[in-house]
Amino acid sequence: MRLVLKIVFLILFSTVVSFAQSKKEAKKNKIRSTTITDQESGKTLNNKKTEFDKNGETIVETDYDKDGMLKSTHKYKYNKDGDVTEEEEYDAKTKVTEKRICKYNSLGEKIEEQVLDADGKKIKTHYYTYNSKGLKTEKKTLDAAGKVICVRTYQYAFN
Repeated sequence: MRLVLKIVFLILFSTVVSFAQSKKEAKKNKIRSTTITDQESGKTLNNKKTEFDKNGETIVETDYDKDGMLKSTHKYKYNKDGDVTEEEEYDAKTKVTEKRICKYNSLGEKIEEQVLDADGKKIKTHYYTYNSKGLKTEKKTLDAAGKVICVRTYQYAFN
């Protein structure tokens, strides 16, 4: 009976902890990682694992497919302000598939994001602009040759 109670407690505890943690919660509670698993047809299947640094920043996210097999991994690096400066995506064979490098202005707004392929060649670049309230107004995407391939605009309605 005690074993059953321990198992139930562990399942409940891991379920509560495994839901997406905010940076603040991860730091406050000194959470190093969360793991989400699914119980299907009597099997325990991995769903997602997230690892945090001492500041509560997500440093590794691992995603699994519907069969619980490794699908992809994302690794993150941050600047002193807690902004993501680099993100690397790995496939199931732990090969880099894509890398993103972000730049920010003095207000902490992301102004540029370069997307590179597995060989480090630029695929595209996103440029962001903001209004005087710090709200994003445009995302312009250029291909590797510098040709505009998409411009997304953001409009806001206020009360």
